Amino acid sequence: MICKQFCTQMIVSLLAVISFFSFGQNFPERTIRLIVPFTPGGGTDTVSRQLIDKITQEYKWSFVIDNKPGAGGNIGLDLVAKAKPDGYSIAMGQTSNLAINPALLNKMPFDADKDFVPIALVAEVPMILVVRGDSPWRSLDDLLKAAELAKSNRLKMASAGTGTVGHLAGEMLAKRMGLKFLHIPYKGAAPAITDLLGGQTDWMFATPQAVIGMLTAGKLRALAVSSSKRIGVLGKVPTIAESGLKGFEATDWKVLVGPVGMPIEAVRLINEAATKALLKPDLIHKFAEDGSTVMSGNPEQVTKYIKAQQMEWAALIREAGIQLD
Repeated sequence: MICKQFCTQMIVSLLAVISFFSFGQNFPERTIRLIVPFTPGGGTDTVSRQLIDKITQEYKWSFVIDNKPGAGGNIGLDLVAKAKPDGYSIAMGQTSNLAINPALLNKMPFDADKDFVPIALVAEVPMILVVRGDSPWRSLDDLLKAAELAKSNRLKMASAGTGTVGHLAGEMLAKRMGLKFLHIPYKGAAPAITDLLGGQTDWMFATPQAVIGMLTAGKLRALAVSSSKRIGVLGKVPTIAESGLKGFEATDWKVLVGPVGMPIEAVRLINEAATKALLKPDLIHKFAEDGSTVMSGNPEQVTKYIKAQQMEWAALIREAGIQLD
């Protein structure tokens, strides 16, 4: 009887080991679905496509990018949180849905701490404060003076969604200056920029990827950047800190995540593929052209980074007294 139980346990253990190594050798056997929780053309979408293109070139893996915008990225991330944890459904998470929204919103469709497996850090992205190209405002000071004069007829601030870094950067700016703006959230950067260009809103914070073409064409004008240092692609545009708000900084980060329970070997393999792609000089250069900085790290380092960012953003929101109307 004891021998029979021992043999059964040995067989089960052996099958588990065989399954583990078999998974590693064969993964991926089919197309991996990458959910991007914002509209095509924005910063998250652009970074995602650039990374996936490079992984596909290096590994010949098959991906499909599925844009699922809405609720500051929460709709897309929720789909991954509830997906089958087999390694074939992952998402490009970012600051808004993994760090800001959990601290800002009373109710979330998922638990940012428990429902995801961090896979790989991808990029850090600054925000650009932009107005229309024909706007009378040529500096941050011009915009702030106009907002002060507007009083009850508040200037309209567009954003890619409630709880995004662009939204929070605007709230931080308003708090620091004792001003109020009318926040108009959209389902991603593309529709927000369309309405800004059409005159339905007055200004917004956007990622470089979303606006660089229109800045070059003169359709939009950059007044300031939210990073601690100027960015190469817009070297003449001052930081908000330089413009008088000492210590002001608000940057977005992108990170690959999967549903909790995802096979460890799948996490490891995708992390290795992403890290290898992110170390390629041409991808580093492409990110830099768009104002982004490549990030990297093993899954354990990714987990620590996200937890630190969650604490930092929660403290910032609490100290600034930022609340949704």
